[in-house]
Amino acid sequence: MPVTIKFTIEERHLTDTEGRPVAETAPDSVAFHTFDADNVDDAVLQFVTKDDGEIIGNVLKFPGFQAVATVRKSTGVYTLQFTPSSQQHKL
Repeated sequence: MPVTIKFTIEERHLTDTEGRPVAETAPDSVAFHTFDADNVDDAVLQFVTKDDGEIIGNVLKFPGFQAVATVRKSTGVYTLQFTPSSQQHKL
């Protein structure tokens, strides 16, 4: 039975569509999501694709299935941090 990993994604809104910084106190400055994928590369690709985003620069990968990516979406630029939260069996 294939095993997928459940990732927690922290999404920080860095700049708006005009390139202005988003205040940390803004309601949409940070959001948390969960996403299932086979590995961190798939998690990044699938999450960014689902959000109609575009990866800017390189995806930084760290030990333990963690990654950080910068993404441009129609609403601005975001930093995404991917952290595994559990393993789950896929039926």
